[in-house]
Amino acid sequence: MCEKCKNGHVHDHSEVIDHGRRDIMIGGAGLAAGAAFGSVFSAGSAMAQGADPMAAEAVEAFAFNKAHGPAKAMSITRRAVGPNDVKMDVMFAGICHSDIHTINGDWGRAGPFPLVPGHEIIGRVTAVGSNVTRFKVGDIGGVGCMVDSCGECENCLNDREQNCLNGTTWTYGAEDKISGGLTYGGYSRKIVVKDHFVVNVPDNLDLSRAAPLMCAGITTYSPMQFWKLKKGQRVGVVGIGGLGHMAVKLGVARGADVTAFTTSEYKMPLIKAMGATPVLASDADTMRSMMNSFDLMIAAVPYAFDMQQFINLLKLDATLVNVGQLAQIDGLSGMMMGFGRKSLAGSMIGGMAETQELVNYCASHNVQPDVEIIKPNQITEAISRVIDKDVKFRFVIDMREA
Repeated sequence: MCEKCKNGHVHDHSEVIDHGRRDIMIGGAGLAAGAAFGSVFSAGSAMAQGADPMAAEAVEAFAFNKAHGPAKAMSITRRAVGPNDVKMDVMFAGICHSDIHTINGDWGRAGPFPLVPGHEIIGRVTAVGSNVTRFKVGDIGGVGCMVDSCGECENCLNDREQNCLNGTTWTYGAEDKISGGLTYGGYSRKIVVKDHFVVNVPDNLDLSRAAPLMCAGITTYSPMQFWKLKKGQRVGVVGIGGLGHMAVKLGVARGADVTAFTTSEYKMPLIKAMGATPVLASDADTMRSMMNSFDLMIAAVPYAFDMQQFINLLKLDATLVNVGQLAQIDGLSGMMMGFGRKSLAGSMIGGMAETQELVNYCASHNVQPDVEIIKPNQITEAISRVIDKDVKFRFVIDMREA
């Protein structure tokens, strides 16, 4: 499989865009430092040819050292490959809104710093531990939001590692129970992960577009599975960004009647092209006409918003599943929810078995995210553009590019 053919279209946004108070995020000094580090590490990699692929290794990563700060190149150490580990060269890494929330402290404390984000990872296997049978050198693997769990609690034994009762280890910014310190994510050249937390990526997926499946894909697939969305049912998707556009595509693939609610008028034709009916959330008359008509709703808005107006659109006994806004939820009407026995639920990614199921489903149904490919020295600008809703619909970093 030719990697270069899998790149998709590269959008060059190297020109600095004026975003007012966010100018600090797109400082030219940070980008220049990234380019300089890229050349240093390229030279170092060349000198390291022939080194033991199983050994611990210093690799280039792109980190944040403060909230709202620029991404800067730094050296991190990836552990030696253990018996149950897979080592990969990171090829592509998605920029999830969760990365931005963590960097900027939107869910509380910012960081911890230095923070190397990235939990939508596609990589090529370069080494495997002695106990690993699912991967061999040259295979393509995917890593999502978690890299470890206890493996022994009730939830882990039921393929719910994301709900580990003894503490899931997240891909970045979490206590590293193997190496000590903090975990570092996919904005890096290489990664070492327990094989249980790596999914097999089918050959027919476009690798440049597959990374968002590891978070945005499974986050929206899992509630459709749990609430058993069926062909012909009516599903509403609120917020059409990285997560929301995947919910639209997965709902259409399942044969559901999909309605997508957005606050961005320019997204209307894009939503229609995905096979869904677009609705402006500000269109009060249309919203009223849809009262009590949806079998399921998925809310993928990353910030606080008026959820009650969408709960009102549910049928009797139906559920709105929130997968985006993870902070305090205010403004709900107990009377309106009780009268229609309507439910508000939360959901977060899925276990490893379900993630593999999702990746296989997307490969067999030709469901892939819409992405814009960037280089590592464009990370800071891309994050600013995500905040400004200027992305269709996921930025993916080509980590093979200096």
